[in-house]
Amino acid sequence: MSTPKAPDSRRRSERSRQAILSATRELIVELGYPRVTVEAIAARAGVGKQTLYRWWPTKGAVVLDSILALSSPDAEGQVTLPDTGDLEADLRTVLRATVAEFADPAFEAPIRALNTEIINDAELAAAYRERLGAPVEQAKRDRLRAAQRAGQLAADADLDLVLDLLYAPVYRRWLLRDGPLTPEYADALVTAVLAAFRPA
Repeated sequence: MSTPKAPDSRRRSERSRQAILSATRELIVELGYPRVTVEAIAARAGVGKQTLYRWWPTKGAVVLDSILALSSPDAEGQVTLPDTGDLEADLRTVLRATVAEFADPAFEAPIRALNTEIINDAELAAAYRERLGAPVEQAKRDRLRAAQRAGQLAADADLDLVLDLLYAPVYRRWLLRDGPLTPEYADALVTAVLAAFRPA
């Protein structure tokens, strides 16, 4: 007679963790962030509130992990950008994907909630930079540096400035809800910024 296997606590914990992250995103979209509580997240996920606090110290920390769960690193866990050899086409792909995310309530609402928390939580802001902001920015710089080596960007181009000029207008429109975020707008930004930084 075989002995029944003991439940795999690690698998159960991971199921609970994923349920909490999904519940967080769903509730932010459904209720609006100000009305989302830790109690509501725990109830939607089917776990006790103490389970949630065992993994995350604050509601903002849960929101950050719920967004990180949507990211798609490569097999080595690295963030990468398209590199077809055509910088303009690759930047259009990436910037179009960015404006599409900001237009998608399933992504837009949680990232807006995270920005709300970051304003008043220095520790959460640091965690965001370390776990999401910095790796994404590094991937962008790496792609621009490859374009520089290929002669598609001026050798003396300030890559941080290039990124600021590409992304700050998108972020401003999104943050202030000031104007449409469309693929055409993304393409126009890429065209304008590359015109300023192509080799003479």
